[in-house]
Amino acid sequence: MLAAIDASGRSVRLEMYIFTADGIGQAFRAALVRARQRGARVQVLIDAFGSFSLPENFWVPLVQAGGEFRWFNRLRLERWSHRDHRKLLVCDETTAFVGGLNIAEDFAGDGVTRGWRDLELMLTGALTGDLAASFDAQFAAAGAAPKTFSRLRPASGSRCISTPDGDLLLSGPGRGGANPIKRALVADLRRARSVRIITPYFLPTWRIRRELRRVTQRGGRAQLILAGKSDVPLARLASQRLYHGFLSAGVEIYEYQPQILHAKLFLIDHVVYTGSANLDTRSLTINHELLVRLPDEKLAYEASRIFQEDLEYCQKVEADAWTSSRSFWQRWKERWAYFILARVDPYFARRQLPRA
Repeated sequence: MLAAIDASGRSVRLEMYIFTADGIGQAFRAALVRARQRGARVQVLIDAFGSFSLPENFWVPLVQAGGEFRWFNRLRLERWSHRDHRKLLVCDETTAFVGGLNIAEDFAGDGVTRGWRDLELMLTGALTGDLAASFDAQFAAAGAAPKTFSRLRPASGSRCISTPDGDLLLSGPGRGGANPIKRALVADLRRARSVRIITPYFLPTWRIRRELRRVTQRGGRAQLILAGKSDVPLARLASQRLYHGFLSAGVEIYEYQPQILHAKLFLIDHVVYTGSANLDTRSLTINHELLVRLPDEKLAYEASRIFQEDLEYCQKVEADAWTSSRSFWQRWKERWAYFILARVDPYFARRQLPRA
């Protein structure tokens, strides 16, 4: 990513959920300033909630060099739940990076001996222009006043953009309308024979749960790599609330052990999904998110190899052992975690969509 910024000559667009002022963050800021000094247009969009620890004056050197910086949804009590969870870098509209990586020291490692386990995909080709356009729309929205009655409006940023290389799936909060990420996943799962998913936060909609179980019921194989260690313990508890139903249906569950899992990779037959979205309630119904959907056998082979490598660092959850090990106290914690994240969080998020 730093090399792509240094190679850029015309434009750099950076959108991040978490950006920290540590060594990694300073290296990115320096690269962005250099790009601006070469004459490239540099635009940075950072989510205010995800990067709440970032000093207000951090981007002064970039702005002084002529770069542009905006906060997404400056922190306000009435809208703290409204978040831009996307992670995107587009250089010269020819090279783009999507995935789960935030700009922080936590992500500087191999995910085994140190650092969180994550994935990033570098793209060239048709999708890069659409990714740049999606950034432009988000950047403009961050500086605009909310639309009248936006709480009642469909999510205007939600759409599917199809290209010869694959699909760009964009989603955001709002009322009504079909979420393109959920719609694409359900459609692919309905005919899948092989499903391999890596996600750190697992709280899918009931339709996705149903289609996952149906994969095994028709003789296919479904494997999930979930977090053995999590930066959000409540999310792990909520996920575990669902284990029994999936294990009973024959879905295989593995928990990643060495480090905190943060990767997002969905491999459905020969279709690869990756981007910022987790397979949970917040990503699927609340946050601004993006995924790319790529029907590419060569890429699917690479994704399969990555899945198998991660599987070596996992502990399999066995159905009988899981059922017998659940104490009343543990089940009670899982139920409450599920209630908070699947019911309470979406309720308050909907309430916090701007009225005008």
